[in-house]
Amino acid sequence: MKYFPVFIDGDKIDAMVIGGGDVAARKIELLLKSTNKITIMAAQINANVLRLIEHYHLTWLEHNYRTGLLCGKNLVIAATDNSQVNKSVYEEAEQLNILVNVVDQPDLCTYITPAIIDRSPMIIAISSSGSAPVLVRMLREQIDKMLPDGYGKLAKFSYKFRDHVKARIKGVRNRRTFWEKTLNGVIGHTVLAGDINKAEQKLIASLKQQIPPPDGEIVFIHTLTGDPDNLTLKAHREMQFADAVFYDEDVNDALIDYVRRDAEKYPQAVSSSILVNYQHAIELAQTGQKVIYLLAGNEPLPNNVALQQSGILTKTIFCGG
Repeated sequence: MKYFPVFIDGDKIDAMVIGGGDVAARKIELLLKSTNKITIMAAQINANVLRLIEHYHLTWLEHNYRTGLLCGKNLVIAATDNSQVNKSVYEEAEQLNILVNVVDQPDLCTYITPAIIDRSPMIIAISSSGSAPVLVRMLREQIDKMLPDGYGKLAKFSYKFRDHVKARIKGVRNRRTFWEKTLNGVIGHTVLAGDINKAEQKLIASLKQQIPPPDGEIVFIHTLTGDPDNLTLKAHREMQFADAVFYDEDVNDALIDYVRRDAEKYPQAVSSSILVNYQHAIELAQTGQKVIYLLAGNEPLPNNVALQQSGILTKTIFCGG
């Protein structure tokens, strides 16, 4: 990745916006979603910028860009139509180790602003690293249509009961299973429908019930050529909920990025065409873990006596392409 994705705590932002036109207004409006500690430096401003300054009590330095005024700021946006001024802003900010964005000049940026889908407190950010803004806009529109407005309510609901669930349900995998069933089931639909009180009552009742630990399983995914585009939806979902993943050098490394980030990784020195590490996978599954075994090609595996005798649930997925 050329750019490292990160979310900054809005309470910690102290921003400087240089410029007073329409572009500056849009940047100020975006910043205002997280902070009102914003200073505008511009000799002239348009009506939109003036309205924002007056309504949100922002600081206005009524002059054009001057060096020496960025100290104490931690985020700077240059939104002027003067390329030399923009370059000077970038150079000063870089010397001071301040995050800086020069609008529409990625070579003069230490950060770029992604396309944003706001379902606060849930935020989705999309970027093409500045290479394809039209593609990003298309993707944003697709996700925006798919994502219900009430997803923010789900996030707030989960946060409210997070400590209660953690105290009642032991084990990360158990809690994840509980939340998956809760948010995808009746309680989640009740939250999305807006009946929060009813959803809270249902959740409290469910926490009083005995919650069995999840059963372990092993999922063998045959990846054919290893092209990520050939992953089936079923394979992708299994990988997203993995606790552990096995793979050898014949498996395309790009596929590992599709596995849940905090899953344990077990690269195998011996190709699975020669030896499949059933024993380790079985041991992990017996502790209740979901184990993914990625296999290059699409050749079915022969039956394994140890796996059959273990009683562990297994699945086999063949990817197309």
